Amino acid sequence: MNETMIQFFHWYSEGDGKLWKEAEKNAQYLAELGITSVWFPPAYKGTAGGLSIGYDAYDLYDLGEFDQKGTVPTKYGTKEDYIKAIKALKEQNIKVIVDIVLGHKAGGDELETFKALKVDEENRDKIISGEIEIQSYTKFTFPGRGKKYSDFEWNYTCFSGVDYAEGMDSHIFKIKNEYGTDWEEMIDDEKGNYDYLMFNDVEHRNPFVREELNNWAKWYFDETDFDGVRLDALKHISFDFYKEWLTLLRSNSGKNIFAVGEYWAPGYLGLLQKYIDVTEGCMSLFDSSLQNNFHNASNEGDSYDLRRIFDETLTQADPLHSVSLVDNHDTQPLQDLEAPVEQWFKPLAYALILLRKDGYPCVFYPDLYGAHYVDKDREGNDQEIFLDKVDGIEEMLKARKDHAYGEQRDYFEDANCLGWVREGDDEHSGCAVVLSNKEAYEKPMEMGEKYIGKTFYDVLGRFEDKVTIDENGWGNFPVPAGNVSVWIEE
Repeated sequence: MNETMIQFFHWYSEGDGKLWKEAEKNAQYLAELGITSVWFPPAYKGTAGGLSIGYDAYDLYDLGEFDQKGTVPTKYGTKEDYIKAIKALKEQNIKVIVDIVLGHKAGGDELETFKALKVDEENRDKIISGEIEIQSYTKFTFPGRGKKYSDFEWNYTCFSGVDYAEGMDSHIFKIKNEYGTDWEEMIDDEKGNYDYLMFNDVEHRNPFVREELNNWAKWYFDETDFDGVRLDALKHISFDFYKEWLTLLRSNSGKNIFAVGEYWAPGYLGLLQKYIDVTEGCMSLFDSSLQNNFHNASNEGDSYDLRRIFDETLTQADPLHSVSLVDNHDTQPLQDLEAPVEQWFKPLAYALILLRKDGYPCVFYPDLYGAHYVDKDREGNDQEIFLDKVDGIEEMLKARKDHAYGEQRDYFEDANCLGWVREGDDEHSGCAVVLSNKEAYEKPMEMGEKYIGKTFYDVLGRFEDKVTIDENGWGNFPVPAGNVSVWIEE
């Protein structure tokens, strides 16, 4: 069966502890669509308590079990709800991918005093002060949890940098510790060194920190029996750390844990390939370059040459390590990395990731369920956003599950109209797909001899007329203007 992932949340997912229960309720529906894995948001307590999306990680051991940061449940529910949702999905043979945030911690419990250096925010390798003494919330004692599950307490030696100093203006401070005044090694020189992202930056060179994070991973697996991990913000974390962490997790769990990392570098395929190389292929990456191509194509309309849609993408260069996507929680409207794909182009984009052979496609929650939220725009004004369910997405998911198999033949000769066929295999009949970013087209394509005389219909309902495969195994498959059609055997 074709693998298909869903990101089962977005930045503005409803709170009040409802998400885990919603996932439990939707398990059978997702399975019927052909979803084989669900990516959940960070499940541990953040510094914003019941309002935390999870990327401001406070206590990794608190999955909605302890009264900390003003709440017992997380935004998404209690630990009990979380475990029930995982079990419900597994009963439908759906794997669970958990979100891992190990680059920073937030919401420390106590102030500590230590020596630090101010750095230039645009070039973190440039020190702009002498050695100074600062106070920051780098002591984590987790009083609500006590010593349950782990007695490890975090202090300033566990961090390489902070952005808060008591009584001082916000700035990035490099902590002076036994590992020196250099940041950890990154693969790129963006901002000089982009090790520091936010909050208290975890010092992965500290052997006690590495041991604790390895122990926690084993504990998390034992508690939940997850199947895969989504690794947050790889651009800001030592690549050596995750090589070790994944090796130990796979060994300790006795399971070939799937891993996909977020190295967000739209338009920079070389960086994605370099990261895969230095981590020895131990994880896949989200294809941020393909997402960027979709964003550009949706904005440029019929002036975009669709034949370039896979240029400089991981899905084309290294499909075995590519997780393809149309949008995610960072690219959705009103986010810092906002780069949404316009609604008219989304059916085309989903056809390109769901119905072709390369890449591991990931569907975004609002594209399947819709979403409505309000947030501040770049000028600080309230803006109301409505995201509609993508037209035809359920039909395309089912077509992937039942028909997107076998040899693929591409018909990419036209700048404004792409087509391809999947021949099918011994167990599945194939499909034909045509998409246009301009006017209506009719594209002749070869389905193969076994389909001679067979009739095909458009599962998206764009056309009532059928297509009959001629005596040479060819058919003329139409597509409406600026749209997509998906044809399967009647």
